[in-house]
Amino acid sequence: MPPRWPRQPEPSDPAYRRLADRINFAVHIAGFGAVNSGLWFVHELNGAFPRLPWVTGLWGLGLLAHGLYVVKLARYARLDEKQRN
Repeated sequence: MPPRWPRQPEPSDPAYRRLADRINFAVHIAGFGAVNSGLWFVHELNGAFPRLPWVTGLWGLGLLAHGLYVVKLARYARLDEKQRN
């Protein structure tokens, strides 16, 4: 069941931005899994990508950094409060 927002979505709402960032991260995880599984499948069939472990590793590190930002580092204050300061 997809997540539903109980009220009118406002981009200045911190909870809405937090949910949007987490959904974006989930989409990136899905893309990482789909692309890499396909590449590894083709690589195992004929060894077409000799640098595939590096590609997967670097992309995985980028995904890990994205996850760290979304879960631990992101601070969500109301946008109108930030503009006042």
